[in-house]
Amino acid sequence: MPRILYLVHNLADPAVERRVAMFIAGGAEVEIAGFRRGDAARPSLPLSTVIELDITHDGRMLHRLAATARAAAGARGWSQSLRRPDVIVARNLEMLGVANRLLGRWDSKPALVYECLDIHRLMLRQDRIGGVMRAVEQRLMRHVDMLITSSPAFLRNHFHGLGAPPAVLVENKVFAPDPGEVGRNPALVGNTNPIRIGWFGALRCHKSLAALTALSRHFSGRLDVVLRGRPALTEFDDFQGTVNATPHLEYGGPFRYPDDLAPLYAGVHFAWAIDFFEEGLNSNWLLPNRLYEGCLNGAIPIALEGTETAAFIERLGIGVVVPDISQETLVALFEGMTAERIRDLAAAVAAQDPTRFGCDTRECVALVERLSGARSTQPALEAAA
Repeated sequence: MPRILYLVHNLADPAVERRVAMFIAGGAEVEIAGFRRGDAARPSLPLSTVIELDITHDGRMLHRLAATARAAAGARGWSQSLRRPDVIVARNLEMLGVANRLLGRWDSKPALVYECLDIHRLMLRQDRIGGVMRAVEQRLMRHVDMLITSSPAFLRNHFHGLGAPPAVLVENKVFAPDPGEVGRNPALVGNTNPIRIGWFGALRCHKSLAALTALSRHFSGRLDVVLRGRPALTEFDDFQGTVNATPHLEYGGPFRYPDDLAPLYAGVHFAWAIDFFEEGLNSNWLLPNRLYEGCLNGAIPIALEGTETAAFIERLGIGVVVPDISQETLVALFEGMTAERIRDLAAAVAAQDPTRFGCDTRECVALVERLSGARSTQPALEAAA
């Protein structure tokens, strides 16, 4: 049974919990170390070893960098309780720096895997800061044996230019080993009035909120918008105030993954899969969780032209692609959205193979086998100070 040491930037991130579950389902023993966001509760991960390195905060990059430096400098101390792993998986760049300090901790060097599922805006700046960040990433990747990423666009637009190691594409599919019943679009049982759009997950795009707010106001009850998940309040002027002041737009709070996915998406006709958080860059390249969650449970995805998400649904022949999210464009789209058209779109999603959107145990086993095969041929580094 391979041993994986998972280094993470946020122990309380639900995506971290899902990845741990995937590693375990794939047959690995897992230990974890990482930071915790200051506003998050202590995680209840099903592991015997969970090391909390420090508490960090969203939007405070300098503080996070300082915490990372302290964790790297103190690696020899806090790693004493860890068994030698076969593989170290470092989630995000800051944890890759910590991982590099751990490589000399054991006589036999573990394989090192870099998991990067988002490209931070700092990495893509076309100035000195961006150049320094890319140089740091390239330097830290010198000892990486394998790269995990979630979208082919990240490889094309970023990593290939850095001379990255061999890559494994692990899409953001829904992980539910015992999924039970999946959701079904309400249009398939004749329910299309009012039209309902769902925006679920990480709510961090102020342009999306503005567009959906204007749309719900325009249709005045003929179209409803439902928001669920965790809003990044630093990205909005007044998220709750906007929600409270907008008829036919409601925010229902966070949801449980994967338990709530089926009823959540089965309660809407369309899933909003547009994000301008890293406009023109990361937002254009990613394949978001909500894309897979929505399609698995029957929701019709709405994507922005020119993005990787749009290319994904166009290849499958499903969903709706819009050139922009201006009120004129969105109003025209939904003014022409007949009940028959919605049913046809919903039927196209329902006809897809569910394994295109959901991850089963076989994929977890294949992933762990790939990681176990990432044996490093490089000599061990000097022990971390």
